[in-house]
Amino acid sequence: MLRSAAVIRLAGIPASPGVALGQAFVVDRRRARVPRYHLEPEGIARELARLNAATRLAADQLTAIRESLGEGEQGLILDAQKMMAMDPTLQAGAAALVEEELLNAEWAVRRTFRDISEKLGGSSKGDAGEDAFFAERRNDFEEVCDRIVHNLAGEAQSLLAGPVPDGSIVVAYDLPTADAAVLLASGRVRGLVIEFGSKTSHTSILARALEVPCVVGTEQAVEKCKTGVVVALDGDTGEVVISPEQNELQRVEAARLRAESRGALLLEQRDLPACTQDGRTVSLCANIEFPEEVPSVLSHGGEGIGLYRTEFLYLNREELPSEDEHFRAYSSILTAMGNRPVTIRTLDLGGDKLPIGHRSHEANPALGLRAIRLTQKHPALFRTQARALWRASRIGNLRILLPMITFIAELREAKAQLAAARAELVAEGVAVADEIPLGVMIETPAAAMCADRLGLECDFFSIGTNDLIQYTLAIDRQNRDVAHLYRPLHLAVLRLLHHCLGGARAAGIEVSMCGEMAGDPAYALVLLGLGIDTLSMSPADIPKVKRVLRGATLSDAKAMLDAAMSFGSTEEIEKFVHAEMARRFPELAS
Repeated sequence: MLRSAAVIRLAGIPASPGVALGQAFVVDRRRARVPRYHLEPEGIARELARLNAATRLAADQLTAIRESLGEGEQGLILDAQKMMAMDPTLQAGAAALVEEELLNAEWAVRRTFRDISEKLGGSSKGDAGEDAFFAERRNDFEEVCDRIVHNLAGEAQSLLAGPVPDGSIVVAYDLPTADAAVLLASGRVRGLVIEFGSKTSHTSILARALEVPCVVGTEQAVEKCKTGVVVALDGDTGEVVISPEQNELQRVEAARLRAESRGALLLEQRDLPACTQDGRTVSLCANIEFPEEVPSVLSHGGEGIGLYRTEFLYLNREELPSEDEHFRAYSSILTAMGNRPVTIRTLDLGGDKLPIGHRSHEANPALGLRAIRLTQKHPALFRTQARALWRASRIGNLRILLPMITFIAELREAKAQLAAARAELVAEGVAVADEIPLGVMIETPAAAMCADRLGLECDFFSIGTNDLIQYTLAIDRQNRDVAHLYRPLHLAVLRLLHHCLGGARAAGIEVSMCGEMAGDPAYALVLLGLGIDTLSMSPADIPKVKRVLRGATLSDAKAMLDAAMSFGSTEEIEKFVHAEMARRFPELAS
């Protein structure tokens, strides 16, 4: 075991919760070397044959890796990369450079993929305000390009120098998806420290699904760490310590053991309801992005799926997903969840993030053609989803959620489109449910202020606090200069939530919350006091929130909320709420 000369502390982005301690296994990412030369005309046929063979080999490699891993998010991601490798447009582009400009295959592949990456919008490194989905798409193209170039050069694709020792903390600039999938599925890795990436990167998603602590965005981690050095990481705070001192080692190990013990104790209540001591029950559900996350939902005591984000069906691909693809994804979730409620949100992307052939470009996508606005401008997008949802409606307890509704006319139009899709299927002889509960996402101040009217024309609300807070406070939560202003306990946010709940009660409908605020135990009593019926969150957060709700009373929560809203400043509200929660639940605060 190696030790560096001094303790090194790095701050990153918490991507997958948990505390991990182990020896570093450093992966130095090296881009595939690309020789650059021109061909003689008589060498064209041979070069095209090399190109075709390398491309087929890349697809075969991805297929083999995917089959070795079984079902899971990693399989879907690798399937998408295989589609990229075999895409006729990319192959034709590289072949044209070989034939017309007499470029060698390696150079032709790199140039073709570079052109695609540039169409996706600039450098793969991005900046703080850049959308993480876009950066990840470019990263996929780079991984596929590297794989083909490695094959052309006769080099091994994997960046792993050898077998990763059991219990390692993998430290890397970035990890190709295939390597990350193999590593995490092996069970040998205790944690990940990645310089590149975001919470929505493939590596982060896989780490969360497999409950491996992960910190991303840790600058210079590879440069400052050596294989064998002890590394501690906290996937809840983003802290990474390289070569901690003995007293810190003991502290981190104690924290890890406490977290494991606390987690085991919390899971003992997995099958108990989230019922307060004076009888108020709140339903705890999970947010998911892939069907393969369902086992984690059930193992953490989730009572349903409060939000299934269908956007990942549209990413990492050249063409739009088919009706059958939608249906297979929905039916697999509904089947796995039995009679538990499953809320499926319709497409919540902007036109700038659709597959390349269907993409539009806007100066300000966050305020532009996105979500319900996009699908109503392009009704074929909505029709495909609507038909698949109706086809799946008899399999389980399905609910539909409409994103970004700000006008009642949008809700009415969506209802008309859903009715038309149902009529089509009935005319085709397809068996469908008589009706599906329809919900509206409350994620703009406009929707919150009109909740009493919207509530008369839908079956439930789901509050998306991520966007609601962003739009209410006029800040971009991904902009590092103003991210500190993203404050869930701002009085304006609390008042909007209170107004929205009042509108829902007047209309006689239930209210769920699916934003990040729902999964933070520090806010659980505030939300209980407001009157939220259902909280939906990351599966791993369910036991902590349940512990708070089962350890409190509704009357106490209402008193705490009233006291919090009596303060004038956000700082006063936050100080009061956090102090109260630390006093009531010291084991969670620690």
